[in-house]
Amino acid sequence: MAGFCAIWHHACPAVRHLPCYTAVPDLPEPPLAPLFEHLADAVYLIDPDDSRIVWGNRAAWAMLGLTPQEVIDHSVLSLQMDVTGLPQWQDIAQAIRASECFTFVGRHRHAAGHEVPVEVNTTRVTVNSKGYFLSVARDVGRRLALERELRQREHQLWFALNEASDGLWDWDIAAGTLFFSPQLKRMLGYGPDEMQPALSTWSDNIHPDDAPRVMQDLQAHLSGQRARFEAEYRLRNRNGVYLWVHDIGRVCDRDEQGRPTRAVGMVQDVTERKELQLQLEQIAVHDFLTGLANRREGMAYLEAQVALCRRLELPLALCFIDVDHFKSINDSHGHAVGDAVLRRVAHTLRDLVRREDLVCRWGGEEFLLIAPGIDALHALQLAEKVCAAVQSMPADELPAVTVSIGVAALPAHGPEPEALIAQADHALYQAKRSGRNRVLLGTGEVHH
Repeated sequence: MAGFCAIWHHACPAVRHLPCYTAVPDLPEPPLAPLFEHLADAVYLIDPDDSRIVWGNRAAWAMLGLTPQEVIDHSVLSLQMDVTGLPQWQDIAQAIRASECFTFVGRHRHAAGHEVPVEVNTTRVTVNSKGYFLSVARDVGRRLALERELRQREHQLWFALNEASDGLWDWDIAAGTLFFSPQLKRMLGYGPDEMQPALSTWSDNIHPDDAPRVMQDLQAHLSGQRARFEAEYRLRNRNGVYLWVHDIGRVCDRDEQGRPTRAVGMVQDVTERKELQLQLEQIAVHDFLTGLANRREGMAYLEAQVALCRRLELPLALCFIDVDHFKSINDSHGHAVGDAVLRRVAHTLRDLVRREDLVCRWGGEEFLLIAPGIDALHALQLAEKVCAAVQSMPADELPAVTVSIGVAALPAHGPEPEALIAQADHALYQAKRSGRNRVLLGTGEVHH
């Protein structure tokens, strides 16, 4: 979320000063308000002088089981369980004014009485010549629960490492034999006499992607470059399933020439911990609804690829993709159908791009396609394929949809990621105004 806040603040400075329409008499709404309506995160526009909420998206009250009347024109302090009064608010307001994007983790109060842990990112915006705070609050309850579970698992594994033996091995290097303890055999699903006492019994069952690294780490210890051997890798069990293991070993005997003659070690099954870790990593960089990369990951990839392509003097293309009339789909068919449409579009985009391309969900019904090594002409061809593929998606029980696409390319439309985004966004806006279901290049030429 900090990435979203910073990107919006830095990439769109002109948007922050646009006039806007007023949804409630005398209460302003922020630029990009229609986009914010489709976010799962709560978005608030706050008067910094008195902490009053002057605008909010649907999630601003739905996330807390409230009504719009219970949120709009009320103090943001009424939602908080950590900020208790106006003096404390003034301290926070001062900190927000002093920073580009102010982030904290706190608790909001749900109408049912329980607390909702949130990560809040706040930046300063200007609406109708007046300064406001724009706050985006994300429910992080699921993430915190996973982190607590991960910490608990790690504590259990630490206890097992220090108080118990999951599996032991004893390698007689001189004789060429490798002893596996009964615990290690059971962990891998073998009976007492089923594992041959040889190094190949172990090395042949290491996952092919992990084997070079593991053998390199082992050799580094045997040669004295490292104090001990330690590696996490995948090891195949008797049923052909790969388990994640944490393997620690040390040479305990050397001959007169310093060559290792014996080493011992211990193996732990860390599959559950590793899967939790991978799940947390997935949540951090992926959009939960579509499975695509999220906005933060997309921006990080764009910045890295722009730097690489500029250094190698290669082209790069950016396609800003927006689902046409998506609000009407939500209004007519419901948000469940709208979500299904977004998933279908995301799946279609994934099938069209190359391995080195990245598609991310930028927000709401907007997607960003980053294509390194592609010039503007080929980007237009790719965008036309996207339009055609989305338009011809199987109908099933979902409404037919189309997309509009704005295209920008490096170096023609600017040397920096922010410039490319602005050009593609402007081209997308023009494509929408020109009738939708079309592609527009940043030069202004419309392609049907």
